[in-house]
Amino acid sequence: MRLTVFWERMTEHFGAGYADTFARDHVMSELGGRTVHEALAAGWNAKDVWHVVCTVMGVPREKR
Repeated sequence: MRLTVFWERMTEHFGAGYADTFARDHVMSELGGRTVHEALAAGWNAKDVWHVVCTVMGVPREKR
């Protein structure tokens, strides 16, 4: 998954005003105690990060 697609999905689910805030502030144990931004910077694959976000935040299957 390209980062552009990842951010499009984040924006679609959380809204333009909250997607980046969530990605900067929400620490998830499933990402090794990292935020989305930290996980991506550490080299996590965007698709894997998206799957974690979907699981943790209950994103409906049809939007995954």
